Amino acid sequence: MIKAPNFLDLEWLDHGFGMRDSVLPDDIRTVKQIHSGIVLDAAVLDAGAPASEADALISDQAGVLVGIKTADCVPILIVDPSTQVVAAIHAGWRGSAENIAAAAVRRMAAQWNARPENLRAAIGPAIGVCCYEVGPEVASQFERWFTTRADRHLDLPAINEAQLRAEGVTDIWKSGQCTFCMPNRFFSFRRERAHAGRMVSFIGLQKYVGRTI
Repeated sequence: MIKAPNFLDLEWLDHGFGMRDSVLPDDIRTVKQIHSGIVLDAAVLDAGAPASEADALISDQAGVLVGIKTADCVPILIVDPSTQVVAAIHAGWRGSAENIAAAAVRRMAAQWNARPENLRAAIGPAIGVCCYEVGPEVASQFERWFTTRADRHLDLPAINEAQLRAEGVTDIWKSGQCTFCMPNRFFSFRRERAHAGRMVSFIGLQKYVGRTI
């Protein structure tokens, strides 16, 4: 399990970026991921109910872990230490083109008055610019972020970092690890295709945050 260094002083927070063999907590709430820009409040999900369609989950509930699954796409976790709200984001190229990370920040601000400058974000392992070559129709959607090399290798982690910074988030940690390059640590859909598993990344407030035991 990979932990974000900029989250470690928050003793009331549970989080992690899963790897191939990570042992995960029970009852992580997830959604049916559809490569969209949709952000959903975890409060609308009933534990054990069929997953709703979205690519980001937000929560302010103690004891609730929200999570997303990836195998090359970019996993992003966000926390606001001031309001104690969190987000878990799945950003593939389609979601990144729709600016899903910024959409999650805006939703947290609108729903809970979270200020972007107070947020901390962590970008986990994803396919790196070294290994992610795309066609011109995909590359053209990212020209405004200037993170596509001349040979059309796309840097999705850098794109999402740029989108977060454009929203006012400044405390951002990036894993920098490429899922395609490291088969012993990570699943990769581009490398393994239909045989690829999924890593789960999660975040949430511990059960008794804000409560008297």
